[in-house]
Amino acid sequence: MDGGPTLLHEPAAIEQPAFGVYVHWPFCKSKCPYCDFNSHVRERIDEAAWTRALIAALDRQAADLAGRSVSSIFFGGGTPSLMAPATVARVLERIAAHWTLAPDAEITLEANPTSVEAARFADLAAAGVNRLSLGIQALDDTALRFLGRQHDAGEARAAIALAARHFARFSFDLIYARPGQTPAAWRAELDAALALAGDHLSLYQLTIEAGTAFQAAHARGDFALPDDELAGALYELTGEQLARRGFAAYEISNYARPGAESRHNLVYWTYGDYVGIGPGAHGRLTRGPDKRATRQEKAPETWLAAVAAGGDGMAETVSLTRAERLTELVMMGLRLAAGIPRARFRRELGAEPEALLARAGLQRLIDAGLLTLDAHALRATPAGRQRLNAVLATLLV
Repeated sequence: MDGGPTLLHEPAAIEQPAFGVYVHWPFCKSKCPYCDFNSHVRERIDEAAWTRALIAALDRQAADLAGRSVSSIFFGGGTPSLMAPATVARVLERIAAHWTLAPDAEITLEANPTSVEAARFADLAAAGVNRLSLGIQALDDTALRFLGRQHDAGEARAAIALAARHFARFSFDLIYARPGQTPAAWRAELDAALALAGDHLSLYQLTIEAGTAFQAAHARGDFALPDDELAGALYELTGEQLARRGFAAYEISNYARPGAESRHNLVYWTYGDYVGIGPGAHGRLTRGPDKRATRQEKAPETWLAAVAAGGDGMAETVSLTRAERLTELVMMGLRLAAGIPRARFRRELGAEPEALLARAGLQRLIDAGLLTLDAHALRATPAGRQRLNAVLATLLV
């Protein structure tokens, strides 16, 4: 993959610590076989009760977080496009009541492209959502069936067109490195995706996650994934093809035209602060020298009962150690082509990267062409981002 300046575009959102709000809606119509997210299928959902609980959980966390300015809000899941637009509107109103919304605040909602959910796009936009993230996953009907999706390629294309009509900013996901997928087939699918795309795409390699239906099927030998060599070739093809169309690989799996990066995901990758609301939602909150990790109760019914009983739904709040903060900062930041500015090491840990990281490992990775370190930032090269797990194992010892 080309390692030139295009891939090192540093979005403005990376310059200052940001503050985001994540809202988790845990329900789906069905469980996809590759998915290890906290998502659940329920025959009936009391949406009024869930609306009350989300607002109550927001109120209880906001009590200690006055004075923040919200740069991004993200409704994830699960399938938050199954929420009633009125629920989305009420949650957004409550967030705005607690904190100042930045004038250009990004408000993203994840959606599936089935016709029932796509019909809600206009109402979601009216509720305040200004960016849609569509779970397309493939533009091939056979692949969609393998992935357990409920839509076909025609519905996917129609949903993308509808998203473009109602939202100035939208993105969609595709999963590649699927069984039997060839570079030629992926190139053709990418061409089709780029013809439909706005200014952002998320392109993930298929991985086998613990506890999923695919884990059991893969263990039985029902299918095989591409080997490392082919997976690497597909990754490089992806970057090259998108770069030719003006999309920078600003993160391992995310591509955008300059200025169109996902601001909310940049909160995570630049180690900013965020509140997590809803079952299983995580948060990171800095208070003076202390950075706390929060985690909400994971099971939907457990979370709902805890909030209804007057709690905040929190399963755990812990102060991160210096070593834990370094690990999170590096794990998240090296995913970005822009890397980790020295100022961020100083902001979080009060020291330069040379003083914090394993010196021998750092130099070995630089000599191998997997990392660069200059007066401005520590970065993983394109080759380093492709091998990030191995880079981190050497760097964080």
